[in-house]
Amino acid sequence: MSYVASPENASQTHADKRSAALFSVLAALGITLLKFVTGVLTGSLGMLSEAAHSTVDLVAAGITLFSVQVSDRPADDTHNYGHGKVESLSAFVEAVLMLGSCVWIVKEGVKRIVFHERLTLTHSVWPFAVLLLSIIVDFTRSRRLHKIAQEHNSVALEADAIHFSTDIWSSSAVLIGLAASYAGARWRIPALELADPIAALVVSGIILYVVWGLGRKTVDALLDATPEETREATRAKLEGELMAIDGVLAVSRLRTRRSGSSYFADLTLGLGRNLTFQRTEQITTEATAVVELHLPGADVVVHTVPMAPMAESVHDKIRAVAARRNLTIHDVAVQQFGDELHVEQHLEVKETMPLRQAHELATRLEADIRRDIPDVSSILTHIESEPATIEQPESQERDRQLEVRLRRVAVAFPEILDIHDVMVTRIGAHLKVSCHCTMPDELSMERVHTVITALEGAFKLDAPEVDRLLIHPEPATDNRR
Repeated sequence: MSYVASPENASQTHADKRSAALFSVLAALGITLLKFVTGVLTGSLGMLSEAAHSTVDLVAAGITLFSVQVSDRPADDTHNYGHGKVESLSAFVEAVLMLGSCVWIVKEGVKRIVFHERLTLTHSVWPFAVLLLSIIVDFTRSRRLHKIAQEHNSVALEADAIHFSTDIWSSSAVLIGLAASYAGARWRIPALELADPIAALVVSGIILYVVWGLGRKTVDALLDATPEETREATRAKLEGELMAIDGVLAVSRLRTRRSGSSYFADLTLGLGRNLTFQRTEQITTEATAVVELHLPGADVVVHTVPMAPMAESVHDKIRAVAARRNLTIHDVAVQQFGDELHVEQHLEVKETMPLRQAHELATRLEADIRRDIPDVSSILTHIESEPATIEQPESQERDRQLEVRLRRVAVAFPEILDIHDVMVTRIGAHLKVSCHCTMPDELSMERVHTVITALEGAFKLDAPEVDRLLIHPEPATDNRR
């Protein structure tokens, strides 16, 4: 079972992400050009390092725009899980580019500090103006990117947002370095001549920090690592909520992964082997809802396996064996003689099935029961034919005389408080009677069955012409449904 976004929501999401990515590209282009020109004119390594950093930003923003365009494409025959991994690949490429610019900055910074190369700067107000403008632009676009990334769960946009938020600090470091260098030149303080390359090294440190976090996150996504949203405590909570679903006996192979803005989860649930297919489907739906609470919009696949509950009774084990062969049994009775068990059961087969085939089914079922339950020493199977056609009664009427006789027989049973809705059905030479029987609310089903069976026997003795008596038991507080 999976979550599928509506076409309207998907279109709006794509438009929002594309708009944010395009704005980022245009902003990066303008700032990069300004920093590069200013760095060349002033000779500032800090400014040139910022230009290199912004060049990486420009390339990264372009890759992000491309990845946003591709990642929102729907799944197809070639990419069954969609194209979301393109966002993670984009973020990884961005991290590699940032690492390359960091190596260049460190190399140039060390050369200027150790060998005192190109320490002379051209005094100008433009570097300060460009850096202040860069800080304002980076603040604006990082906030916008972060907002869109949070709204649409985009890895690529979130990487850009983090990247550009650190640009504010790196620009500030270069700004301080330039101010210190100009101050050293103005007041002839030799120690401050190294402020610009030192600021460049600070920028490289910031880049390294960003690369480490971004690279680890993107590599995890590309290697299908478990998302942080389902790790450790959250995973334990998720398993606990799944185990709390009525009917779930075990949770295994709980696996989650992320592809772009989409989550995928698959898990295996151990369910009681006597559960019906419909109940199994209900449990699957509940489990899917639990996973989606932790991973909104996740594509969830639930695999179910039958299990024997710890407190499974002998009766349940016998029914489970029959269900495994897709056979229907009822009126299962088990008697114990010493250490051995004797089983009696009714097996339902099609009315058109030959006796030999029906007997073969019963024999195989008995062999399976003995194999699964070694304590069973003997089995008696009563084979019954279930009608495959709808009966067409000749009449369906109230028979006053039979109703009076039924009520008279019921007087002998103090548990029976009332007999009503008595119907007589005639099909050829066969006569069937049905009725509703009122009994005390607190009467156990074991006692109800005993009383009903005894009433059926007593009525057939009094009215031998009746082939079958069907009784519907009802509690005294609700005996009209």
